[in-house]
Amino acid sequence: MGFSCRIPCVKPLLNNRRRQKRLAWAKDKRTGLLLSGPKLCSLMKVNAAVYQDVLEHFMLPAADQLYGDADFIFQQDLAPAHSAKDTSTWFKDHGISVLNWPANSPDLNPIENLWGIVKRKMRYARPNNAEELKATIRATWALITPEQCHRLIDSMPRRIAAVIQAKGAPTKH
Repeated sequence: MGFSCRIPCVKPLLNNRRRQKRLAWAKDKRTGLLLSGPKLCSLMKVNAAVYQDVLEHFMLPAADQLYGDADFIFQQDLAPAHSAKDTSTWFKDHGISVLNWPANSPDLNPIENLWGIVKRKMRYARPNNAEELKATIRATWALITPEQCHRLIDSMPRRIAAVIQAKGAPTKH
């Protein structure tokens, strides 16, 4: 009968101003080293206070183990808990630099690809409640290899170049 099925490609809404900001960000970062902080996730609603508690008890010890006294740049997106004034103050009080991040840019964030890996690995999991879901996510995250993470981090120069080539428009990443 001539019917066909198409699944629309979901891309972030990027008006001209946001495209220009993404392009400027990419041009600024193309020659610099990007270090990505650990992604912190929870299945509960995260407000600024909860986020800061997670940073205090999980991110700080992990950063100390990974970087010791060396400086590092923490990468996070623009979720409300991340961009809250109290959270900015927390980072300043702890002397931690936060990477300036362009809005609506999941194609620049390697963590989105890690979540994709987790989702694919969990495709056939059928947890019966929130606790089983949390346990399944933790077990699945544990299967992600350091090599996978390094490949995604190493993809940053290509992601940045793609944004520059697309003049700030969404890319395939």
